Amino acid sequence: MNTTLKHWREAATLILAAGHKLGADSLASRTPLTAAAASPLTGGQGRSHLPHKSCFDYDVLLLKRSSKSGFMPNACVFPGGLVHASDFSSEWLDVFKTFSKSPNFGLRSVTQPGDTRPPLFATDRLKLGSPIPGEVAFRICALRETFEECGVLLFVSKQEEKGLLNSIESRGAPEPEGPLHNKANELCSRDLNKWRDLVNQNPSNFIQMCRELEVLPNIWALHEWGNWLTPEGRYGVKRFDTAFFICCLQEIPPALQDDKEIVSVKWSTPSEVLQNYQAQEFWIAPPQVYEISRMCRLPLLNDLHNFSSRRATEGCEQLLPVLSSKDEHFTALLPGDRWYPSATSGEAASGTSSDPKLEDPQEEESSLHRIVTVDPYTITLQINITPKYNHLLPVLGQTFPYDSKTVKQLPLAEPNVEKTTKRGTIQDTG
Repeated sequence: MNTTLKHWREAATLILAAGHKLGADSLASRTPLTAAAASPLTGGQGRSHLPHKSCFDYDVLLLKRSSKSGFMPNACVFPGGLVHASDFSSEWLDVFKTFSKSPNFGLRSVTQPGDTRPPLFATDRLKLGSPIPGEVAFRICALRETFEECGVLLFVSKQEEKGLLNSIESRGAPEPEGPLHNKANELCSRDLNKWRDLVNQNPSNFIQMCRELEVLPNIWALHEWGNWLTPEGRYGVKRFDTAFFICCLQEIPPALQDDKEIVSVKWSTPSEVLQNYQAQEFWIAPPQVYEISRMCRLPLLNDLHNFSSRRATEGCEQLLPVLSSKDEHFTALLPGDRWYPSATSGEAASGTSSDPKLEDPQEEESSLHRIVTVDPYTITLQINITPKYNHLLPVLGQTFPYDSKTVKQLPLAEPNVEKTTKRGTIQDTG
């Protein structure tokens, strides 16, 4: 836990996808949309639409925050939250003692060069007084918060430890398998409810729970997905440096809100999430829109799992939006955009800009990577760059002609820019 940070507080979140059966009408459309996964969208080639919800054989979990929440009240979010000091506690060395001789407790090594690694992961935690690597502690945080907020516990039993250790010793890390089978029914629901209350009261009780139930948080099932930082001034004074992980489950697990911080639990396909968001049924923040749109590239659970588990060893890019307000909308520049400030990184930047020079997106050589917000339910993504670290481009909606005089149709007419538009314009999502 890094208490030296000035602008942000460290956090972790979990994108949880869980399988369901495909409808009979979707069997003819099971080809994953991977053609544009590793290349920029140019001209008319690679432009894509959201897959119909029947194409998906999985749902993604969203939790609706309480109206009393101090950060993004009423928003639908992935489970997750602030890192607690106990996530970096040396007591985890005893819980994970079977794996203590393996680097990062047996997690697979990331090939991303250290000088490009997000500080969240690159920081030497030993120098901050913790023997627990950041890659481990942030996964513990994501798993603990998921258990606290919706009761879903992803764990490895004592009986499974030996097999997992053998896999690590023979291959250097656990061999990625298929989507995880949720084993919560192997534990007494009465015990889980008791421990959930205790962990909500004090996060350090998560360590004691693992000891008494003889389980390990399943850090090996969580794959590194991204890193988002809160821009200054957009969501109040609170700002977070958040690690995003993803995990795929074979089936939807029982989940229940805590009726305190979380008031409802929603399982929906990625395309349904975006459709319902545009219909103003609920609100999700731009990072969630961006990441869920990425998931739309892979409507099949096995493809999503295989991609995320393989890609995770590449590392991820730190995404700190730099804001500009102009007229009735906000533009958030992201790394790779032509006008993204080169000095914006880590603690050195405030993450805001009063009025950066934004060129006409029709300019041929413009590198675009930005989010434009007209109102809470109208978000436009302008992207024509290649994602770093082998990641996915978002699958977005139908493109429309450029009209500089129309606020609802923002200046995104460059043919190689995909976009979402005002609710109701994305087609084939029902």
